[in-house]
Amino acid sequence: MPRRKRQRKIIAPPAIKGLSVFGASRKKSEKVRLYFEEYEAIKYLDYENLTQEEAAVYMEVSRPTLTRIYESARNKVARALVEGLDLIISGGNFQFGDDWFRCNGCKANFNIFEETTARCCPICQSEEVVSLNEWYQQEE
Repeated sequence: MPRRKRQRKIIAPPAIKGLSVFGASRKKSEKVRLYFEEYEAIKYLDYENLTQEEAAVYMEVSRPTLTRIYESARNKVARALVEGLDLIISGGNFQFGDDWFRCNGCKANFNIFEETTARCCPICQSEEVVSLNEWYQQEE
């Protein structure tokens, strides 16, 4: 029996939920789903130019695991570009940092650097705030 996969650590949620194709006739129903950990691997290796060893430490996975995640991400991004498909960033086996929250009032994501007793949204002051990890678990 294979062992259970460890959750990959994601520092912050992506700024976007995906990308849509412009100027190509495409199949409306088919989309490519890029998992959060795959997005994070691309961000560390291609955008921030970290080594695989450094990125693996940030994500709390082994270097070979990071390589597999990155290869899967590259294949999905290439397929979306070549076939003209929308790219959706969602799901996967991940865990956000404990300091990330979501406001159910204004739908904003934010993080708290210092531990405080009062948890309210810095944008709308609503107290309808949940951990981002809890919110994503409810969504799936």
